[in-house]
Amino acid sequence: MLERDGYPAGVPSWADVIQPDLDATMAFYGGLFGWEFEVRTPAGAPTQYAYALLDGLLVAGVGGPAAQTETPGGWTTYVWVDSADDTVAAVTANAGRVVAAPVDIPRAGRPALCADPWGATFGLWQAAENRGAQLVNAPGAWNFSDLRTPDPGRAEGFYGAVFGWVADPIEFQPGQKTWMLRQPGYSEFLAERDPEIRERQDAEQAPDGFADAVAWMDRAAEGEPGHWGITFAVADADAAFARAIELGASEVTSLFDTEYTRMGAVRDPQGAVLTLSEYRPPDPS
Repeated sequence: MLERDGYPAGVPSWADVIQPDLDATMAFYGGLFGWEFEVRTPAGAPTQYAYALLDGLLVAGVGGPAAQTETPGGWTTYVWVDSADDTVAAVTANAGRVVAAPVDIPRAGRPALCADPWGATFGLWQAAENRGAQLVNAPGAWNFSDLRTPDPGRAEGFYGAVFGWVADPIEFQPGQKTWMLRQPGYSEFLAERDPEIRERQDAEQAPDGFADAVAWMDRAAEGEPGHWGITFAVADADAAFARAIELGASEVTSLFDTEYTRMGAVRDPQGAVLTLSEYRPPDPS
């Protein structure tokens, strides 16, 4: 996968997790993905923060302990925006709420934390020097984020109003509907940097419009609160799953196969849930 240097507005661009014990966070994810860490805590900040790197490239952020009273309780997905303040206004105008108001982080950017009308928490990222994850969709790096919501129809309206997203229903298996969340025009941005992306996705039988995909959406189970989840790519799902358990994680969803992947979810030792996914493209024959 080509390295990234910035993202279009409306595209998820950064992910981080804030936990009580930063050293334990770094030990777990370093052991699982081979990440190295570079502390970037601004002077005077009440919370430590470190950049996670893989092969010298930024892949995510980790921090702790939490300085604010309300946190997502796991991994947070941040969407690139031109103005955090304007996007916060759009969130509240569409029945969402602000969890943490926009604030300047010296040199890095201006983030904010919001929640949609069903309680799913997500971040906004107005970039300065932090131009988002530099490496994605590679083993040990962020693969994608997914929304589970009680009301996919209204959620499409909310995220469409805030970010311009479009939701396309897809049935990978009969009776199991999911939605591909697209940012129209994202494929042009990607093609400028990776001219063969469409041909490669066609060869791998990707769904129509997949080059514009920025996330996935599923209907939450009855009684399940809305939330955003995160998936990391791995080279070998079975080995990564076993390694996560060895490092103190617990099983959330056992490994299973889809048309394109082998994947399963774990809860890290401090409670954050993540999915591990090995890409297995279908045989074109």
